[in-house]
Amino acid sequence: MERSTSRRVMGLGWVLTATLAGAQVAPPPTAPPAVPVPNGQVESPAALEITPQVGEAAEQSVPDEGPSSAPGEVKRTPLTLEQLVRRAREQDARVEAARAELRRLHALLSEARWAWFPKFETRVGLGGPIPEARNDGLGGPPTTQASLEGDLDFGRMGVTAFVESNAVLPLYTFGKLKALEQAAEQGPVIGKALQARAEDEAGFQAAQAFYGYQLARSGLTQLEETSQRLEDAAGRIQEMVAAKSDQVSRMDLYKVGYFRKQLDARRAQAEQGRQLALAAIRLLAGTPADEPVEVAEVELEPEEAGEPPAIEQALATAERQRPELAGIAAGIVAREKEVFIRERSFYPDLGLAGFLTLRFTSSATRQRDPFAYDPYNDREAGVGLVARYTFDIPVKQAQLDQSRAELDKLKAQQRLLFSAIRLEVTQVHGALVAARDRAQALSQAEREARRWVTAALSAFELGTGGTRDLIEAFTAFAQASADRAQSWHDFQVARAELDRVLGRVPGAP
Repeated sequence: MERSTSRRVMGLGWVLTATLAGAQVAPPPTAPPAVPVPNGQVESPAALEITPQVGEAAEQSVPDEGPSSAPGEVKRTPLTLEQLVRRAREQDARVEAARAELRRLHALLSEARWAWFPKFETRVGLGGPIPEARNDGLGGPPTTQASLEGDLDFGRMGVTAFVESNAVLPLYTFGKLKALEQAAEQGPVIGKALQARAEDEAGFQAAQAFYGYQLARSGLTQLEETSQRLEDAAGRIQEMVAAKSDQVSRMDLYKVGYFRKQLDARRAQAEQGRQLALAAIRLLAGTPADEPVEVAEVELEPEEAGEPPAIEQALATAERQRPELAGIAAGIVAREKEVFIRERSFYPDLGLAGFLTLRFTSSATRQRDPFAYDPYNDREAGVGLVARYTFDIPVKQAQLDQSRAELDKLKAQQRLLFSAIRLEVTQVHGALVAARDRAQALSQAEREARRWVTAALSAFELGTGGTRDLIEAFTAFAQASADRAQSWHDFQVARAELDRVLGRVPGAP
């Protein structure tokens, strides 16, 4: 029984392994639509890699269907941030793996709760042939010539059948079985923490992809606006060159042409970013490859940026809601119960043992004398109190020392995780504040650049400004627009990352 309990303790190691794999600090993101991958280490944030992971039961990106404008067409509702985050949290492959792990831990708990159930070791057999063995049934001498041994006369041979069974019901184990159940009860807690961590990572990744798409779309819109203005200016310069105006020359046309090609290059780059973001959204939403993806268009700059929570409030929220902390706390409880079981392994297990033996041989006489040995037709049954103990005391002491060391190691990792989460929250909170201030400053810079372009165009039309001023204004405006869009994208991603490090759902009201 003590061996059986020890084997169940080994299953506890898998629970703790799940704790170590789940109770870590997720690395911060890079540029979208990168996909964060858990590295299973409590270390400083690392670089990310794009890892497309989609659940098997992919939900279609057609939440609603309405009357079509033409036969065969389906009206689709564009994906919002909330919808994309919800789908990613429901069907990401990492979330599905965490759900499967949670089911396994529930099964481990069920196994621990039934650890008291006796294990019936049973053997059933049928065989032959068996030589004849006949006497008076009272232990007397053989009554047939064939029953005598030492010759080849086997007589009328028969067959034998037997059933042997024994079991031990534990009555008192000095608390080992109860501790095993209490340790296993921490498994579902750890599993839920792992699932919550996977959902948070998938939700944050979805927010990255969503805002990456909005950044590329905004960049294409700005480039189109700048390109249209540049086309108007190029047409005006062409007319002035044709009229042989002294204000312009063919060199001015070359400058405009160069700038137009620069816009074309940036447009191709922005389109590539948009397609990559759409691919990431398709993966996260579980949209089939042959189905188009429609994403709701939102402005990167919110109507009200708002003030992030105070750093003290953010730290308190993270300490209360981060699933990693709950998971590693449950792992420590499980390790403490393991140490308790190892300590009590020096005590015996008391139980109620029962046995049953039934044998029948068709060619042998059943002995009725209780003192006669009868291996052919044996019938025995009984119960009794037993104590089971193994005297491998040095091995037990070594196992106890190992469990204590693992407990101390996990407690040290808990302190490290606690400090790492506080550092991560502080870093992300500071990044969010800096991103908001930068975005607000660059928004004002873009407005100034827009006024500069308007003034340069007016001066050029009036003949008081040259193409150099016009090109400089367009260059500054294009750069300012790109910087403004990038800054507000960084702000939105930083806000989503703050939700992740606080244990909240990105985009949730």
